[in-house]
Amino acid sequence: MTFLIVALSLILITIIAIQIGKVSELAAKIRGEEEMQEATNRRQSAYMVIFMVVFLLGCIISGVYYKNYMLGFGPHESASAHGGTLDNLFKVTLFFTGIVFILTQVLLFYFAYKYRAKKGSKATYFAHDTRLELIWTIVPALVMTGLVVSGLDAWNTVMADLTDEEDYIEIEATGFQFGWNLRYPGPDGQLGEKNFRLISGSNPIGQNWQDLKNLDDFHPGEIVLPKGKKVRVRITAQDVLHNFYLPHFRVKMDAVPGMPTYFVFTPDKTTEEYRQLLRDYPEYNVPADPKDPESKLLWEVFDFELACAELCGRGHYSMRRVVRIVEPSEFEAWQKEQPSYYFANVRGKADDPWTDRVFDAEIGARKAEFTANLEKALTAATPEEKVLPLNYITYETGSAKLASISKYELDNLVEALKAQGSLQVEIGGHTDNTGDSASNLQLSQQRAQSVADYLTSKGIAASRLRTKGYGDTLPIDTHETE
Repeated sequence: MTFLIVALSLILITIIAIQIGKVSELAAKIRGEEEMQEATNRRQSAYMVIFMVVFLLGCIISGVYYKNYMLGFGPHESASAHGGTLDNLFKVTLFFTGIVFILTQVLLFYFAYKYRAKKGSKATYFAHDTRLELIWTIVPALVMTGLVVSGLDAWNTVMADLTDEEDYIEIEATGFQFGWNLRYPGPDGQLGEKNFRLISGSNPIGQNWQDLKNLDDFHPGEIVLPKGKKVRVRITAQDVLHNFYLPHFRVKMDAVPGMPTYFVFTPDKTTEEYRQLLRDYPEYNVPADPKDPESKLLWEVFDFELACAELCGRGHYSMRRVVRIVEPSEFEAWQKEQPSYYFANVRGKADDPWTDRVFDAEIGARKAEFTANLEKALTAATPEEKVLPLNYITYETGSAKLASISKYELDNLVEALKAQGSLQVEIGGHTDNTGDSASNLQLSQQRAQSVADYLTSKGIAASRLRTKGYGDTLPIDTHETE
């Protein structure tokens, strides 16, 4: 319906304009072309002056009305240490260009009015005016020099890289159609190497798992950063040109495939502190959902955001990510909760190059798991519940020889048996269903005996140990698993 009304209005305006033209043509014939032309010039020049006044007032009024929504004005002061420098540079530039804008618009429309075609008027000819030419050359040159020098100073300050001696955290953002892969360093504080040739379904950014620094890196779903600490962001892209844009922090840098870039900034306001700034402005004390008057207010649901400021394809809009700025203590707690991407998605699978090694983090976790299972078995009421699974003892295929990585689980068992001096145990050996049952039974007995031999070599009395092979008769999982 709205489209129909607009279309009919345009048709009516066109018809009226045509009719006015016909009337003007008839009037010209009656009163003469020259008189009619002068009246038209006078009327059109007056319209230009009216348009200038309305246009300039509209620019000023709209700027004042919407200032609380614009970066650098109202509540939207910068949330980073360097942002104030850029905001001041922008405001100085706006001041001088605003003066030029208003003067040129006034002169443009005033000249159109003053020098409209009139009967008997005659143009004045002069070749040049040296003083005027000096003014319009020197004054803009001085202003531009000041803006360029201050801009270069701001650029050199904002874009300075960090030295190894400085205290900072480094994260990585890799743009793709249509999202961001975010990577943080783990406890070692270092990001590992990556290579685009290693990208696969289980390795979305091509991390080199041979590089030990990669093993504790994690991939969060949002950017979380501590207030008051320098952050260096590695920025790159996998496919097309993207742009890493944090508007509230005045951070903006292209993400270019094959050419890593970076940006350094220091957040100086937490998300909650910024919300409190918005709270003081009526524009942000309205329901976040206009259709639901009971919804939370705008300031309550505000979040910093990461956006792509480059038109990278049809799904460009979906590249938004939430950014949270928190106190350092909250950041440290959050960081400790994040699981390593390697241990959560690669460890023990086909892409894992470290199947013959157990890492420090795993040793501690496995010991905690063993201790919990031991406590459960010791306090169990039924024989079935008294079974203590040794989950991390492995053998070479088809052999009773213990794999080197089994020693950590076996050492946990040695420690437990020494602590429980009177405890006697049965060591049960198992196999899968590959081969015939008799061979499997024999192999399982040999495997149980190899565990007993390890325990006795560590000082556990053989009289406390009994071994039994179960072959493939009591599988702990289906035979389809590894």
